[in-house]
Amino acid sequence: MNQTEAFKDLIIQGNTFKGLSITVGAAMLEGQTITGAHVKIPLKTMNRHGLIAGATGTGKTKTLQVLAENLSEKGVPVLLMDMKGDLSGIAKASEGHPKIDERHEKIGLPFEAKDFPVELLTLSEQNGVRLRATVSEFGPVLFSRILDATDAQAGIIAILFKYCDDKSLPLLDLKDFKKVLQYATDEGKEEIQDLYGRISTASAGSILRKIVQLEQQGADIFFGEKSFDVDDLLRLDDNGRGKINIIRLTDIQNRPKLFSTFMLSLLAEIYSTFPEQGDSDQPELVIFIDEAHLIFKEASKALHSQIESIVKLIRSKGVGLYFVTQNPTDVPEGVLSQLGLKIQHALRAFTAKDRKAIKLTAENYPDSEYYDTKEVLTSLGTGEALVSALDEKGRPTPLAATMMRAPMSRMDILTDAEIEEINRKSALAPKYNDAVDRESAYELLNAKIKKAESEEAKEKAQKERATVKRSSRTSSRSSSTEKAIIKVLTSATVIRGVLGILGKLIK
Repeated sequence: MNQTEAFKDLIIQGNTFKGLSITVGAAMLEGQTITGAHVKIPLKTMNRHGLIAGATGTGKTKTLQVLAENLSEKGVPVLLMDMKGDLSGIAKASEGHPKIDERHEKIGLPFEAKDFPVELLTLSEQNGVRLRATVSEFGPVLFSRILDATDAQAGIIAILFKYCDDKSLPLLDLKDFKKVLQYATDEGKEEIQDLYGRISTASAGSILRKIVQLEQQGADIFFGEKSFDVDDLLRLDDNGRGKINIIRLTDIQNRPKLFSTFMLSLLAEIYSTFPEQGDSDQPELVIFIDEAHLIFKEASKALHSQIESIVKLIRSKGVGLYFVTQNPTDVPEGVLSQLGLKIQHALRAFTAKDRKAIKLTAENYPDSEYYDTKEVLTSLGTGEALVSALDEKGRPTPLAATMMRAPMSRMDILTDAEIEEINRKSALAPKYNDAVDRESAYELLNAKIKKAESEEAKEKAQKERATVKRSSRTSSRSSSTEKAIIKVLTSATVIRGVLGILGKLIK
């Protein structure tokens, strides 16, 4: 058996599984595709998370598209973050191309063009199902971490949440929280101080500035009602295919704070509501986070720690997380160590720092007698990648430089008319697209302040009326006395007496 045959046999044996799997392409050796040496990922381990990395233009997005399509076809719902706007094409079948046919002939896999069931979601004003969450759902700990609050500020935030719970004041949006914060340092200062202790005006001011910063990134659109129910991510279509939920984020790239806020709240909500799955044959949901560095770029250490904890725990809920980014070093080491599947497209070495990053990346992959991993990482072509997965027993499959299969759906964006059509047929749009602004902390506290001001004004008016009455009574008594004196002085008796005295004086 020659080297090529031995390699092919290793790949086939290492990618033979009992349960369902996804074929991502065929293994390559010395730059040649080994037809039929299919590289596969077992569904059973797709809740072990993963990484899709590589330089710009090497095929990361198409790999993401292939995984999403095949998961959907196997009845697994998917959530995609579409940063560049080029994933919406999954809703339409591929137009096909001779190069695609040539690629699949090398792989030894027939190509079939298909469309997939898509739901378009949005965090902003773009067309799609609106995603929202309330401030209350975040809770004081998560809300503090998003604001990167100090310990003192986090204590104030916890007090305000407690006050709102005790007084039945719903915290729905940022307007509500700002009103409570203002109330705590103004009209309600004494009340809150008596109940929970003194709140520093300086710390409250710092919290307010951080909220304003969050608002400037569009978070005021995200916080509110109606809250998105994460169970709506688990829907199947009439043919049993998993829905591919695509969050349109083309206008969010310059607002990483909003993106990380949303992702953390989503993961926390999924973890708190999804039941434990145990060792299931396939994941309940797979989430692909494109441009993953945006989550970590603006995040504090506390936020990093929170994300790392969720990544470790959420797989027990049957949820797989896949980070898509240019370089593995964009992902914190604590998160990177939790990723079972690694699909590494080509990296480019232009600087000493790049070469160091490639060396570190190569060390993340299993050793192989067939590859010099560092060399392969820089020589891969577009649509080729190093693949290392976990088998059904959690062991690494043989490392394979892989000719990746092409997506079955369109590798381009939808037109505005096609987007409108999807939104018009959406079952979720009528449920979430009408904003709800019910009575909450803002309105209740305004009413309370108005009532207090009204009672104060009423009390003041009563005091003024009482003062006027007292003055009136005093004035009335003075007037009566004067009248009595005048009456006496002008009486006939007094006048006769006075005249008599004057007469005597004259005599």
